[in-house]
Amino acid sequence: MSLLARLAPHLPYIRRYARALTGDQTTGDHYVRVALEALAAGERSLDADLSPRVALYRVFHAIWLSSGAQLEARREDGATAGDDAAQRLMRIAPRSRQAFLLTALEGFTPSEAAQILDCDFGEVERLISDAQAEIDAELATDVLIIEDEPVIAADIEALVKELGHQVTDIAATRGEAVDAVARRTPGLVLADIQLADGSSGIDAVKDILGRMDVPVIFITAFPERLLTGERPEPTFLITKPFQPETVKAAIGQALFFHPRRTRTKAA
Repeated sequence: MSLLARLAPHLPYIRRYARALTGDQTTGDHYVRVALEALAAGERSLDADLSPRVALYRVFHAIWLSSGAQLEARREDGATAGDDAAQRLMRIAPRSRQAFLLTALEGFTPSEAAQILDCDFGEVERLISDAQAEIDAELATDVLIIEDEPVIAADIEALVKELGHQVTDIAATRGEAVDAVARRTPGLVLADIQLADGSSGIDAVKDILGRMDVPVIFITAFPERLLTGERPEPTFLITKPFQPETVKAAIGQALFFHPRRTRTKAA
């Protein structure tokens, strides 16, 4: 199989990563092109011990670092190009930004990220943790929890507060959830599916999304009920019993890649 055929399926994703990393599409595409040219010319080679995708990202990083590791392009007015998420990325320390994007955006495991960044597993975990702390501090928001089990609701509330967010309401039914958002607009919703009175957290979320644009994380023991292709699509889906770090990471990612929402005062 030719080099192009091996790498073709991964090119759209490494372009996405390069754009997010550098903060600019033109700059990101430039580094991807230089990496591909180096591979084609035999100046660089893919590590045969790694998967093609991991090996490609590793070559990209080697090229990017050797070329000066330009982080962003600036418009003539001095502002950073890109949307809200891109601008937030620019404020994260470069090395932490890389580890965060590789795992949160590109879906690599920490072990794969360590191979790409040419560092050990422990350093990648520390870099991800540092990025997560920066994100949580910047994106503190109001959170609505839709959960009918008091013990689980209390556990989720503790995790949310630990990250610096504020829990404005805990709803045990669809009706309570709708009433809660009428009183105060949340910046994030954490929702179970099967609720106390037999109502559905899926329907509650549909009601909420019909009124406002807010990131949603489903935390449920019945993930199959969300894997139907119907909306709302579970961009963030956590299966019970959950690991606290999984919930924390999902909260950071959901808020980071969603348009900025500040805390809203109660009416």
